[in-house]
Amino acid sequence: MKYFFVFMAVISVTAVHSDSPARQEPIGFPSLISSVRISGPLDFCGELVELDDQDVRERLEKELLLTLWDRPQVVLWIKRSNRYFPIIEKMLKEHKMPQDLKYIAIAESALRPHARSRKGAVGFWQFLKSSGHKYGLSINSEKDERRNIFRSTEAAIAYLKSLYDIFGSWTLSAAAYNMGEQGLLSEILTQKTRHFYHLYLPLETQRYLLRVISAKIILANPETYGFRFTEKDLYPPLQFDPIKLACLQETPISVVAEAANTRFKMIKDLNPEIRGHFLAAGNHRILVPKGGADGFQARFKTLVDQWLAENRQRVYVVKDGDNLSAIAERFDVPLPALIIWNRLKLREHIHPGQRLVIYSDEIELDTTKRD
Repeated sequence: MKYFFVFMAVISVTAVHSDSPARQEPIGFPSLISSVRISGPLDFCGELVELDDQDVRERLEKELLLTLWDRPQVVLWIKRSNRYFPIIEKMLKEHKMPQDLKYIAIAESALRPHARSRKGAVGFWQFLKSSGHKYGLSINSEKDERRNIFRSTEAAIAYLKSLYDIFGSWTLSAAAYNMGEQGLLSEILTQKTRHFYHLYLPLETQRYLLRVISAKIILANPETYGFRFTEKDLYPPLQFDPIKLACLQETPISVVAEAANTRFKMIKDLNPEIRGHFLAAGNHRILVPKGGADGFQARFKTLVDQWLAENRQRVYVVKDGDNLSAIAERFDVPLPALIIWNRLKLREHIHPGQRLVIYSDEIELDTTKRD
């Protein structure tokens, strides 16, 4: 019994030590202390970061340490950047904008199209609905272009250009991107300085630019911080064919996917701005997998005609006393599927005479009979 307790004590001590931060430090990663020994000069969009100012250096070191501590997040940043940065870099170059602006998208969304803040900002560049509309993004029940890498980057470039026209500084423009131009202008007028590092701003904005700069420091030299990747480790750049699509009526994305010789999920992943399961009536420009555009239009027309013909055979006319749950149960289909097929809302009232499409073998029976 005595040896048993000694054995258990040794295991407990070993377990405690194995969970200690020192033992968890991955081999090949530099120490956190050495990681924050930042040597200058350092700039953001060609504007010097004042590393000689002890307050600036301390705040930058804090953001760099917090970023490096979350290594899984940095790994995802680097892997995603290989997918999206080529698009952003090309668009910045076309508009003669500094390449450092791409790191704002890292700080805003970690390059996630569906990122959403507590304030309702959405997408790669975290536009609020009002600012998204201001810069030409479609945001409605069918589409949210804040999630589209091309359209949202166009809007971000336009916004950042307008901020630079106001402030004449990319550093101040990035701060205004975070806190709004009116708020920053008010602080500049009150504090009588246009120097970002001399301004006392909301703490979130003080941290914001230094988070962006931290992302630049790490992603510009990932090996320095122990992040070593092969090309196969990185997420590949987007490969796609753009197509123009005319929908005479609401059309299921599943039909579009079949016409492109791919899956529903692939269409949604390539076009994260599309909401729901249908494309609205009208003209669309969407992305399909590389090679999917070949013969697409002919296949699409055939599949739409087939879908319309099938729908005409699968119509149930709502009768007095019907409700969605009872109809779903009667035809043995999931209630959510019934809602999706007919673009309904869960608590939406149906009325006698309304026509519902139901994909069930039972619908081909005489639906005038009641159970």
